[in-house]
Amino acid sequence: MLAYESIRSALAAQPLFEAKSWQLAPEAWPLAPDQLAQLEAIGAACLEFHQALETLYLRSVAGKNLLRNKPLLAPWVAEYLDRGKPRELVVHARDPKNRGKFPPVLRPDLLLTDDGFVLTELDSVPGGIGLTAFLNRLYAADGSGAILGANDAMIRHFHAALAALRPDAANPVIALVVSEEAATYRPEMEWLAQQLQLLGRRVYCLRPDQIFPLGSALFFDLEGNPEKVDIIYRFFELFDLANIRTAPFFLEAWQAGEVAIAPPMRPFQEEKLALALFHHHRLREFWTETLSRRALELLRQLIPPSWVLDAAPLPPGAVLDGPTVGGRPLHDWRDLAAASQKERDLIVKISGYHETAWGARSVVLGSDCSRDEWQFGLERALELAPTNLHVLQAYRKPKRARHRLYDAAAPHTIAEKDGRLRLCPYYFVVGGQTHLGGALATFCPPDKKIIHGMQDAALLPCRVAG
Repeated sequence: MLAYESIRSALAAQPLFEAKSWQLAPEAWPLAPDQLAQLEAIGAACLEFHQALETLYLRSVAGKNLLRNKPLLAPWVAEYLDRGKPRELVVHARDPKNRGKFPPVLRPDLLLTDDGFVLTELDSVPGGIGLTAFLNRLYAADGSGAILGANDAMIRHFHAALAALRPDAANPVIALVVSEEAATYRPEMEWLAQQLQLLGRRVYCLRPDQIFPLGSALFFDLEGNPEKVDIIYRFFELFDLANIRTAPFFLEAWQAGEVAIAPPMRPFQEEKLALALFHHHRLREFWTETLSRRALELLRQLIPPSWVLDAAPLPPGAVLDGPTVGGRPLHDWRDLAAASQKERDLIVKISGYHETAWGARSVVLGSDCSRDEWQFGLERALELAPTNLHVLQAYRKPKRARHRLYDAAAPHTIAEKDGRLRLCPYYFVVGGQTHLGGALATFCPPDKKIIHGMQDAALLPCRVAG
């Protein structure tokens, strides 16, 4: 069990936690052996999902048939995934040299419900890698349980996933490039780079403007000696690319084969509407043919019903594949404005490529807002549809759980508290396989409907129970 003062002093000593606070706990979050086994399977299923999504997108682009033994064309899939993206980024995403390139770090957001885990998002540019690695190390030092990701597994797997992109380099130079938009996460990336440097790895956390071209390659200069960059780990969303002055040099160096960029700059891999495509009735046979049976069944259990909020009008006799209102199907997404509070157990959120696409900033939970707020959220989503599609997703309420926390009013007192849990496992892709490096548990008070990092929540690593 970690003492309150031990946790406080460890956090205070690290610049990555400046101006951040959360509830503290004496112990890591316990995972039962069957939950750990399921997490391992979820990682493999997430990678399969990305591989199938690439096949779906590229076949849609090329106008190729999606199925083996019957016709199915879906040009609308590529139109959805490319909508609102700059032409040069779409061309880059489709470049044959990018085929088979996937994010090296995958992080699903999992809610713990009465029916098990529910996957609400799949992030391929996740924050929290350094935070989770630090907490793993802190709680492992206590020796009270088998920490998931002990022995610095997060740090080692992170480097292995990136270094694998340049197998020709024995100790590649890796630049963790953090934009101003993502500056909140720069301290944890600097900490990660420092830890890897202590292991003899050539990893540096840089701002985009610290990188410059020489010939067709990219360099940076920290101590008067220009150093060539082999791998860029971009810690910024693709909507932010237009704000990065040196971004054209990244693309030119990649095209020349001088640098690997991860995650790949392929917008279709970062759209939340991919989860809605998984549930699309016209694509059901594609997913059945493309995914393994195990991954297919697991993803069907995990991903709640989801739909794309397409504003295109329907013919008079047509209805939408979506939820119902008063037992009647929808003809227009605006019909949802009349839904009862119970029928509004639905979430609206922007799909991607937008500054509000991360941190729950675009999320509207219908059952937790007024009818006017719900109607405004729907109208806003449909107004933005020509450039930024939104996703409608069935809300799955996290179940109540209990964990021991230090009492905020009396810090040295431990009390068992009720709350709800979001689990974020981190998977690192090396050699076509996923490696579970650790997981960050966010334990929120039970009155919080949407779980994310907040002052009232506890942020915890996980341990293997038993």
